[in-house]
Amino acid sequence: KVKLDANESPYGFRVLRSVKTNQYPDPEAKALRKLAAQDLKVKPENILHGNGSDELIYNLIVTFGGPVLYPVPTFSMYGIISQALGEKKIELPLDEKFDIDSQEILKSAKKNRAKLIFLSSPNNPTGNCFSPRKVLEIIRKSDRLVVVDEAYQPFSARNDFLPLLNKYKNLIILRTLSKVGLAGLRVGFMIASPEIVFEVNKVRLPFNLNSLSQKVAVELMAKKREMNRNIKSIISERKKLIREMSILPGIRPYPSDANFILFKVDPDRERRSQRGGKAEKIFSALLNRGVLIRNMTGAVADCLRVTVGTPKENAAFVKALKQVL
Repeated sequence: KVKLDANESPYGFRVLRSVKTNQYPDPEAKALRKLAAQDLKVKPENILHGNGSDELIYNLIVTFGGPVLYPVPTFSMYGIISQALGEKKIELPLDEKFDIDSQEILKSAKKNRAKLIFLSSPNNPTGNCFSPRKVLEIIRKSDRLVVVDEAYQPFSARNDFLPLLNKYKNLIILRTLSKVGLAGLRVGFMIASPEIVFEVNKVRLPFNLNSLSQKVAVELMAKKREMNRNIKSIISERKKLIREMSILPGIRPYPSDANFILFKVDPDRERRSQRGGKAEKIFSALLNRGVLIRNMTGAVADCLRVTVGTPKENAAFVKALKQVL
């Protein structure tokens, strides 16, 4: 009844446009890239389109190879794709504040000769932005390619790293339309120097982005006012949800710059030897009441993650959580 597990926007768009189904889609997605370039204030040659961010991550690893380095916990596809392609993956733990250790990342990248460093900021599943100073230090001091995944940037008050593209040629940025109500289209963008875009484009499969997704994305990207209104609603609901969860006994929500909230269950007790425990029981009890969130105990001990939904969905979640507790 209430699905709050996948970090989707609760606000969608109803569209229907004629698409010539007998013709292949524009392989270069020229209209879409032009509009994205205007929105991001870059040139079309700085942008490569992908079937969601996942395909762009895949293409980056295919193009440049490994080892691939990233902090954990983070977006699982960095590791899954690296492993699927037979590339070595280097995982470095975040600190107690879910921030990166820039010195350790630089040291490990040099020692292991990493080809790619992935930094998701805001980070999934922790919800926080990494320290901009530390991210910049990695970009500035490393001769490796640094990929800053900004999938959740629309929900953050922190500045993005797009203005640094011209200064640092090893910087690559990922963006997606999935989190702002267009997850069904599977449209993502890689923004980088024209030289990097040129190389990654060599391994991109032809017609990777279908005609319907291109048409709908072009139409809806022009509706910035409606999209921004939905984003503001999610940010407002996120603040309200954190306040309501903070007063519940045995629940500690973490600060979030994304469209979801990671929260710890029974944070004051000593950590048990077995994983999960009470968090898994709460997850199952919520599911039995028709509320689906994400069980994160495999990545972050005793933690669950809830997507910020509509006011009605959020109220149903809080009500069910109170009943379960």
